[in-house]
Amino acid sequence: MRIGKITVGPLGEWALKPGSVTSWHPTAEAVEKARQAPVSSVPVSYMQGQHLRNYSEREAAGLNFSRQIIASCEVPGRCDVSAMDHAVNSYLRRHDTFRSWFERTDEGDFIRHAIEDPADIEFVPIDHGDMTIDEIQAHVVAIPTPLEWACFTFGVIQNEDYFTFFAAMDHVHGDATLIGTTMLEANGMYAAFSGGGAGLTLPDAGSFDDFCIRERERTSELTADSPEVRAWVEFAENNNGGFPEFPLPLGNPRESTSSDMTSEILMDPAQTERFESACTAAGARFVGGLFACLAQVEHELTGALTYYGLTPRDSRSATDNFMTQGWFTGLIPITVPIGAASFADAAWAAQSSFDSNLNMAKVPYYRVLELAPSLNWPQPNFPVSNFFHGGAAPLNAVLAAADMGLANNIGIYPDGRFSYQLTIYIFRYGEGTAMAIMHPDNAVARKSVARYLEAMKSASVMVADSGHWGRVA
Repeated sequence: MRIGKITVGPLGEWALKPGSVTSWHPTAEAVEKARQAPVSSVPVSYMQGQHLRNYSEREAAGLNFSRQIIASCEVPGRCDVSAMDHAVNSYLRRHDTFRSWFERTDEGDFIRHAIEDPADIEFVPIDHGDMTIDEIQAHVVAIPTPLEWACFTFGVIQNEDYFTFFAAMDHVHGDATLIGTTMLEANGMYAAFSGGGAGLTLPDAGSFDDFCIRERERTSELTADSPEVRAWVEFAENNNGGFPEFPLPLGNPRESTSSDMTSEILMDPAQTERFESACTAAGARFVGGLFACLAQVEHELTGALTYYGLTPRDSRSATDNFMTQGWFTGLIPITVPIGAASFADAAWAAQSSFDSNLNMAKVPYYRVLELAPSLNWPQPNFPVSNFFHGGAAPLNAVLAAADMGLANNIGIYPDGRFSYQLTIYIFRYGEGTAMAIMHPDNAVARKSVARYLEAMKSASVMVADSGHWGRVA
């Protein structure tokens, strides 16, 4: 689907042409330096840890696991490979997360190894010759696993009068901010180098290592009686001891090997403005109104009297550079009493829950599991709802890169493997409000997701048109 000048969708929607492919991979010397890298004193972050565990357990069961973020853009002319080489290596040496790799211990925990000197990171361009579209897609997703160093690559696909630049990396090294960081930073460096000048003078990149250290220090002080821990425990106990489930069937996750994405335009620009007015009248913001509608849809589909949801939040603080590469995202639990609630009541309750739980993003559920072991590890297909506003990070950085002409036809894609969580995206941008769901690629899930999107559109439009709702499913 198109969000302004960018595309967000499954890998199959990546608009490619066959072309000559060059991609960047580490030298044998760099690989050996990484292999010899000592165990780091920097702890593995909780989000990294859950990702590594889910990958390892799915792999051991003979199943696959969605783990990549892929970003692409088009640049006019022929790629100056030497300039791109400088840009790629400068980018990798600049961000400390790329010095890390992870190892599973005999006890099942994970430890970090880290290259001590960033100058030891050396990627070189490899010319793969002409490739078909299918070959290009297979090449891009064939990066090393998150338990190996260099589970990230960059490349170009040269066509007659332009080239496509792509960055593909395991989620263990980045969150959604990756897209804006890569598009603005790496492409800005390339433009500077290819123009014959020196590299860009950039502000300090910040340190993901520092974030991981602070996270462990902060969470080590938590106890079972800490208010945030008690709040997570209560949330989990209201969801059978874990995370909430999607309200409709999605098929057997132990048979799922691939994912797909289905999208729907919820509201046009005028409806979006009227929806926001209804939110304001209820004492809520746009995001509160959206969660009210999600709650109403679940009530209509299941009869649930209370909606439980999860939404991510960037947990960077003022001490972090907002262009620092790494996985800073935490989760916020949302609780909305719904039953026979009016839109105004539900929107106000959703907004109150969202606002009061913002700091919960800095209290990982996976830390709570250590303090309350009776709770359950999140099961496959638990839904997480992401809201992106075109005027706020990280979406605004991507849109800005397109509007500033730094890149054309920017795209953001998953790797097509089974997504352990059911990811719901809602975008508000110039053309209105759109929703997309990344789900298992099977007939049961496609039918359920289509029904869910239709119900969400009905609820949203009803609020936009009348300020309240009726039955939506």
